[in-house]
Amino acid sequence: MNLISIKDNIGIPKYKQIVASIEDALMAGLLKKGDKLPSINKVRNHFDLSRDTVLMAFNELKMRGIVESVSGKGYYIKSEDVTVKQKVFLFFDELNAFKEDIYNAFLEELSPQFQVDIFFHHFSYDVFKKQILDNVGSYNYYVIMPANLENVADVLALLPEEKVFLLDQTNASLIDYSAIYQNFEKDMSDKLTLAMSQISKYERIVLVYSPAKQPHGMLKGFQNFINSNQIQGEVISSLKERPLAKGEVYVTLDDRDLIVLIKKMNEQQLELGSDIGVISYNDTLLKEVVGNGITTISTDFKLMGTTLANMIKNGEQGQVENPSQLIIRKSL
Repeated sequence: MNLISIKDNIGIPKYKQIVASIEDALMAGLLKKGDKLPSINKVRNHFDLSRDTVLMAFNELKMRGIVESVSGKGYYIKSEDVTVKQKVFLFFDELNAFKEDIYNAFLEELSPQFQVDIFFHHFSYDVFKKQILDNVGSYNYYVIMPANLENVADVLALLPEEKVFLLDQTNASLIDYSAIYQNFEKDMSDKLTLAMSQISKYERIVLVYSPAKQPHGMLKGFQNFINSNQIQGEVISSLKERPLAKGEVYVTLDDRDLIVLIKKMNEQQLELGSDIGVISYNDTLLKEVVGNGITTISTDFKLMGTTLANMIKNGEQGQVENPSQLIIRKSL
C-alpha cells in the first residue's frame, strides 16, 4: 500500500492519483512485470474510497495494457511501459495489400501515445464474436471491419457506442456507429457508367462475385448498372469451370480471380483489351503494369486510415463516405 499515494484537496481526481502512483512506482522500478497489485477492497478500505473510484483507476490501467486481471486472483502488472495512454483494438476481416495501406496510414497519423493491437476474423462470425467478448473493456477504442457478417449489431452492443468506429463496410443495422466506409453500390454503378463507352465495345459484362466475402452493395450496384443501361450482364461465383468467350468484359473483385482470368486468357490465346475486357476492384502498383495496365475501380485506402486516425485523435463522431475513382487502362 506504500506505493499508492492519495491526497485531499489538490484538484486531481482520486482515481487519477491511483493511476499516477502506479506509473511512478513502475518508473522507479518499485513495481515489475508480474507483480500483484493490492486488491480493490484493500485500496478502498485503506484510503476510505468508493469501490467505483478504485475500479475506475484499475480499468484505466487495464485499457492501457499496464495491468491485467486474472479471474479469482486479482490484478497484476502486465507491462512496464507507462507511455501508452490510449489503446486501440483494430479488427480486420483479412490482411491484404489494401488493408495494409489502411493500417500503415492509420499508424503513421496516430501519435506515439496510442498502442494499436490488430486482430482478424477471416469472415467467421464465431471468431468475430469471441474476439469481441474476450476484449470488452480492455481498450479505449474499437475499430472494426464488420465485412458482410450478419447479426454483428448484437455483438457490438456489448461495447460503448461512442468508442466504436466501423471501417470499410456498414449497413442499416449499424447506423448509430461512427464509420469511414465505401459506398459500394453507388461506386460500382457510377464508375461502370463512366466506363460505358469502353464497355459498349463488348457484348456481355460478367461480374465474378463471391457472396461469402464480397460486399452486397457491389452486386446491387452491378445490377443497377445493367438494368439502367439495358445491356447483357451475368453474375458468376467462380471462373474455374467457365471457358472465356470473345466479346466479354469481366469485373473481378478479388485479385486471385484476376490471376485466374489472365491465365485462362493466355491458355485460350485471347487478347486483353480486345477479345476480353477486364475491370478490377482496388488499384495496386502491379495493376499499372500487368497486361499493359488493368482498369480499376478503387477507393483511397490511405485516406481511409488517415481519416480514421484523425477522428479518434480529435474525438469526432460521424459517418464519412470514402471517395473512389475509375482508372481507365488498356485492359478495357
